[in-house]
Amino acid sequence: MRRPVGIKDVAGAAGVSVGTVSNVINRPESVTEETRRRVLSTIERLGYVRSESARQLRAGRSRILAMLVLDMANPFFVAVASGAERSARAAGLGVMLCNSAESPAEEATYLNLFSEQQVRGVLVTPADMSGRNLDAFRRHGIPFVLVDRIVPSADGCSVSVDDVAGGALAVRHLLRRGCREIAYVSGPMHLAQCRNRREGALLALAEAGLPPEALRHVEAARLDVVAGRDAGARLLGMESRPSAVFCANDLLALGVLQTLYHAGIRVPEDVALVGYDDIEFASAAAVPLTSVRQPAFQLGGAAADLLIEETGEDAARHEHRRIVLQPELVVRASTLARPHP
Repeated sequence: MRRPVGIKDVAGAAGVSVGTVSNVINRPESVTEETRRRVLSTIERLGYVRSESARQLRAGRSRILAMLVLDMANPFFVAVASGAERSARAAGLGVMLCNSAESPAEEATYLNLFSEQQVRGVLVTPADMSGRNLDAFRRHGIPFVLVDRIVPSADGCSVSVDDVAGGALAVRHLLRRGCREIAYVSGPMHLAQCRNRREGALLALAEAGLPPEALRHVEAARLDVVAGRDAGARLLGMESRPSAVFCANDLLALGVLQTLYHAGIRVPEDVALVGYDDIEFASAAAVPLTSVRQPAFQLGGAAADLLIEETGEDAARHEHRRIVLQPELVVRASTLARPHP
């Protein structure tokens, strides 16, 4: 393999000192135009790329934020990461994005890697809600911000969405439509979002004078379309089919929709359907999906802003904050009865 070109190689080829090359890269105004052109031409000809790790050692601070999300196949987390990346880029920083796949073990591996790499800070959506995996950051003094989560034991910043309010929005809408037999399709209930959205659904039922038993719960193994299809089959196998289904995210709802469609069940005439997140695919489905919209891009941007503030020049004045954003209901055809021809 070819040896990487170093700053000494550039200096030798350009006939200048290492310090002059460094000035051209970092303080170009301190070098004459002729020298600057000669050095830049040599850099381009040799293909020199400065070492970020060396720069980090000199500066004592990384320019990389790490971000760990639950599922990069979920468009919701793509939007969250895009918001974080936009804020980081505006601050002259980069984002290293990783995926825990909802696994506490994978999460622990990545968090240890972030500690070893001495990243500037970490944006994390925890898979382990106990907060134990975050202990390494506390030991090494690495700042972190929780994204789309609140971990009671974590002593840092967080940005989340009020999922109890979101669950209540969805079920109140179904109740206003006249639905009384409602099913809730969730992902694994160790995830706080699934529990909180169910709590909101039960709250809406209680407001309407209905008992908790009025909400039938189908717990899926994952939060994806395949798990939604399986949940749809389980719904069809119930002795009496519910008149409405509220899903913990849009991917589950799209899977349920596919199963209902293939079974000849009409949405919304036979079964009303509500998702959560309002990903792009929700509005593009065969039956456009009513969904509880989360401000995903804003969520990621706000989390990155908090981390940048905590690791910036005014870090000494930073105070930990918990920001809670509000969801909104977007009503589409999957809950609106169509007129008969």
